[in-house]
Amino acid sequence: MGWLQRLFGQEKPADAQVNPEPAAMSKGTGGETIPPERLGLNGEYDQSGLAKRVALAFDLDSSFDDIDTLYVAQLGSTVVLKGSVLDQATLDQMVEIASGVTGATDVQTDQVSVG
Repeated sequence: MGWLQRLFGQEKPADAQVNPEPAAMSKGTGGETIPPERLGLNGEYDQSGLAKRVALAFDLDSSFDDIDTLYVAQLGSTVVLKGSVLDQATLDQMVEIASGVTGATDVQTDQVSVG
């Protein structure tokens, strides 16, 4: 089971992107743009967009396929990792990937146990 399925109960959409272009906003929004941390998998507005795109990024890296003890959340533009991983190298790699997702300004790992 992939990250998106396990964490958000959804299959990966065929055109999902880790760093999509924002979709056109509806008329009457006064030219507002979607904040980067609220961009969904297809560039639409999504309250949990950043967390979903980080989960998608983890899905795209096969070295994370067997990890089912870590969870992804977001507080604004901060990615929050919770749970446990086997080693520090894996956590470091996950932090690097999460940091590279558009809209992520920080990655919190204080709720992750290693070992």
